[in-house]
Amino acid sequence: MTSAETPAIEVRDLVKIYSGHPAVSKISFTVARGEVLGFLGPNGAGKSTTMRILTGYLPATAGEVNVCGVPVASRGDEVKKLIGYMPENNPLPDDMRVAEYLHYRGRLKEITRRKLGPRIDEVLELCDLTRVRHRIIGKLSKGFRQRVGIAEAILAEPPVIIMDEPTIGLDPHQIQIVRDLIASLRGRMTVIISSHILPEIEMTCDRVLIINQGRVVAAGTPADLRREVFGQARYELAIAGELAVALPAALAQIDPTLQIAETGAPDAAGFSKLTLTSTRDDDLGEAVLRVLTAAGSFRVRSLCRIQPTLEDVFLAATRRGWELVDAPAPTTPTPKRTP
Repeated sequence: MTSAETPAIEVRDLVKIYSGHPAVSKISFTVARGEVLGFLGPNGAGKSTTMRILTGYLPATAGEVNVCGVPVASRGDEVKKLIGYMPENNPLPDDMRVAEYLHYRGRLKEITRRKLGPRIDEVLELCDLTRVRHRIIGKLSKGFRQRVGIAEAILAEPPVIIMDEPTIGLDPHQIQIVRDLIASLRGRMTVIISSHILPEIEMTCDRVLIINQGRVVAAGTPADLRREVFGQARYELAIAGELAVALPAALAQIDPTLQIAETGAPDAAGFSKLTLTSTRDDDLGEAVLRVLTAAGSFRVRSLCRIQPTLEDVFLAATRRGWELVDAPAPTTPTPKRTP
């Protein structure tokens, strides 16, 4: 396998135990080069622990972790040069100016003096920090401090960027700036983002990994996760007409297994709100409208497909994870003794 084909991150059967308690329990996943991965889970799920192990700041109890083909356990110093890491608490020196701090960090990252000046100018522009380059970090707002942390993480142009809660405490405008910044890294760097702001993850990330109680409970694109977790397509229909017999007969032409549920009493104009549920993943909206229009006995006010949000997927997947953890272990029947 060539270096271009090697995944940016490979994790196999990762385990981390604190005082006998498993914080991470046999997690396995891969992240492709140039991919943006959203790393989700409730508090205490093991997200930050996993990120710290990936960066080499925390040793694993068991398992294997490779970054760009380099094993973290045996070549940790080399791995740290391949990763830009922004931890959740984003520790920054309050007494240094922005450009001064980036110059200091750049020298620690062994960027040559000839390249460092232009690179600092580039990341200041990319992170919208040019106008505060001479400001003291301790006097900056939360949003600017978060962007300084991101600028430091990408300064040496590492192939992998790991950000733990990069948008925490930011206002919507600042979140938009960080979102655009992360989008600009797609394809150039591999990015792992942990966040509790699920709409941002859905708009920013190519794929999502959800963990709970130290285990992977769901992984895939948001669309894949909707199919995996919910398994059904739902539509909301506002319609008037003969609903008891004629409507089921009309819709059976499209999908005989289509289920119809009334969600409320008809309004003053005679329109009822119905929920249609299908196991088919292809969009049935156009076919439903065509059949109902051709029937001539229905009045359709609206039809829309109900898409579960990533928050719906997250809640369902983590709930499923809790059920797996809390399920009683299977018991082996005691063999009967022959008298």
